[in-house]
Amino acid sequence: MNDEAHAVLREDPVMAGLLDRHDPYVEPDWSEYERLCISIINQQLSTASAAAVRERVFEVLEGAVTPESVLAADEAALRDAGLSGRKVEYVRNAARAFQENDYTRAGLAGHSDAAVVDLLTEIKGIGEWTARMYLLFVLERPDVLPLGDLAVRRGIEELYAGGDELTRAEMREIAEPWQPYRSAATRYIWAEYESD
Repeated sequence: MNDEAHAVLREDPVMAGLLDRHDPYVEPDWSEYERLCISIINQQLSTASAAAVRERVFEVLEGAVTPESVLAADEAALRDAGLSGRKVEYVRNAARAFQENDYTRAGLAGHSDAAVVDLLTEIKGIGEWTARMYLLFVLERPDVLPLGDLAVRRGIEELYAGGDELTRAEMREIAEPWQPYRSAATRYIWAEYESD
């Protein structure tokens, strides 16, 4: 996170506390396709369950998580690792899309956030949430606020409303001062939520 983002987020006293308590930027150097697979695996799973499934799936693929290895992998082995039949289909749809198009940082550099979401959601199994995770983690776009993510919503409610329910409009208002660095703020909210 750059110094300007740090300064902007520190203006929010709640966020300043999160910056002092967490470092959410320590993450393995996954490829674009690996990261998309991880987001697909994470869909509708708790953090702990998703991590366990990811580990087993990566084991089946012998650490080589590429479109080619996923398409060649035994479906039963992927299912035994914890992927549902539907998620096997989704990671394979993503594999074929990656073989046909350039979804790398460089390939999508000229696309707006909305255009990237549109492109990715054309792949069956990639919804708005997964596309936003891609914007945030793979393309490292600076101003993504994924309110479709339950942990982000719960985290904002805990931190800013004492656990009371907030509307998405109220959450967007809370996040207004974090612009144009809402992606960084989101990472800190996740870190706090997952530390509880």
